Amino acid sequence: MSLQQPAVFCNMVGDWPALLWNVKYLSAMLDGKTIQFRLGLKTVDLVPQFETRCSYVEATLEEFLAWSCGQPSCLSGPFSCYDSSKYWAYADYKYIARIFEDKPEIFQDVRWSDFGFPGRSGKESTLWIGSEGANTPCHLDSYGCNLVLQVEGRKRWHLFPPGDTSFLYPTRIPYEESSVFSKVNVANPDLKHFPKFRNSTAHVVTLSPGQVLLVPRHWWHYVESIDPITVSINSWIELDADHEARVEEAITRMLVCAIKSAENPSDGDLWLNPTEVEATSHEMNLQYLNQAVSAYIKCQKTSVSEQAHSSSTGAEQRTGASCKRKRREVGREPDGCRLLTHGFDFSTSKAEELQKIPFGPHLIQVLPQSQEMGSMGAVAVESDGRDLPCENEGEHIGKLHRRRRELVMSNDCEMPAHQMDSDSSPCTSQTALSTNDLLDCLVNPHVINLVARLLLERTGV
Repeated sequence: MSLQQPAVFCNMVGDWPALLWNVKYLSAMLDGKTIQFRLGLKTVDLVPQFETRCSYVEATLEEFLAWSCGQPSCLSGPFSCYDSSKYWAYADYKYIARIFEDKPEIFQDVRWSDFGFPGRSGKESTLWIGSEGANTPCHLDSYGCNLVLQVEGRKRWHLFPPGDTSFLYPTRIPYEESSVFSKVNVANPDLKHFPKFRNSTAHVVTLSPGQVLLVPRHWWHYVESIDPITVSINSWIELDADHEARVEEAITRMLVCAIKSAENPSDGDLWLNPTEVEATSHEMNLQYLNQAVSAYIKCQKTSVSEQAHSSSTGAEQRTGASCKRKRREVGREPDGCRLLTHGFDFSTSKAEELQKIPFGPHLIQVLPQSQEMGSMGAVAVESDGRDLPCENEGEHIGKLHRRRRELVMSNDCEMPAHQMDSDSSPCTSQTALSTNDLLDCLVNPHVINLVARLLLERTGV
């Protein structure tokens, strides 16, 4: 948990039964059960393909597999409106506990306990199944850090450190709790409208089957499938800092819902991400804010109690309490503040911290991309054992505790995803400010963080 940069673990999961979870195996396990797929265009636009710009179908994995292979049987199925040479499909954020609720025994195929998280299995994990080109727009997760196992095919990850936030033009439109999106299409950046993106530092890595990527807290990431079929399993790990993040998310929800709900619905602005069923009321949002503040205060009191106990007993493992104490005193979360931090000395310098981390063939650091290589350069880094080589392309969640509700949409061929490219560019010739322009300032992560601190000060924390 002391890692502050992305890293790839190799040769850690060779005995996991989950490595057998390719699409054919999962199709047999689901036995005809349908899941939702998001469809988007393979053509690369200057505008990110947000989920509000995609189409959705309900299909079985067998139908998905046939469609992705271009079989004629798909001419009358749920994918019949979408040419697999022009569209990608993505079954993303599928909670394993939900889609396999009738087969709980397979939860143990995923063994995050090997990474130091006892009891964490497939029950606390999410499944991702995509075709070539399937992608997740660049965003950061408000909650937790992320462990991602690649099972089938390869995915390319473009990661950016939290310090690059202003260079990525953060926005909360489309709105969903726990995700801050970037206005920049990382795969094809519009540098005319987003010139500060030039200052960002990409960490690019291709994740191969059998490898596990750690995405530290608040690292931006854009993820794309680069093989015909990809399967990934991830788990968001809870952190102490999530308590304060929930206060920030509650403030954001209240502001976004209040302002966007006041707009004329006929404007046709799809501001709510499909993962959010509806805009919640002001009363409900206020209740959510108070619950988040109460949880934060409770956490702080527990921290003080643990700190006192640690001081009186001389306990060695007190890093969690000292970390929280530092945050209270300084008013910011120190680097490395984590839920499971026993045995790590936060008083050491970053150089000493890195020296303690056993980088090598089994743990590969994802380094910043060199300027000479360009955005798509690649350097292969070999790993020992049964895992495939980790392509380290240079020198990134809620989603944790967030109820990801499935959007039930009809198989409407009259409004396929090819109409997505009619959206306006990120910056038009008009100079008049929009509601979204105002919101980008009001709910900017830095502003919300300041508001949360001021609000918590009023409670005496």
